[in-house]
Amino acid sequence: VQLVEYGGGSVQAGGSLRLSCAASGRTFSSYNMAWFRQAPGKEREFVAVISWGGSRTYVAESVRSRFTISRDNAKNTVYLQMNSLKPEDAAVYYCAADKNIVRVSSTSREYNDWGQGTLVTVSS
Repeated sequence: VQLVEYGGGSVQAGGSLRLSCAASGRTFSSYNMAWFRQAPGKEREFVAVISWGGSRTYVAESVRSRFTISRDNAKNTVYLQMNSLKPEDAAVYYCAADKNIVRVSSTSREYNDWGQGTLVTVSS
């Protein structure tokens, strides 16, 4: 599946952004979908995952009270709503797809397909 993220940009601390990831193909609902992020000089880190049907979600503890993941299978799109953004949230955000729907994974190496990323900057 091909993935394209959009919705990134520059925001002040305390602001909100909603990232979207559009998938090509007719099998989007067969994938678990996740968001990861990578800040300059840091390793890629898990942000959130949602199961193929949307019934299971898991959000990293560091952002759990502020970020929400959702999906619309009719639109082949997964979203990441980010509220109360902090400077430490600045990163390139990637969406990723996992064909193995038995697991709901937070491990990047278990994801088959990746988007090109969208940049989020947060000014203090």
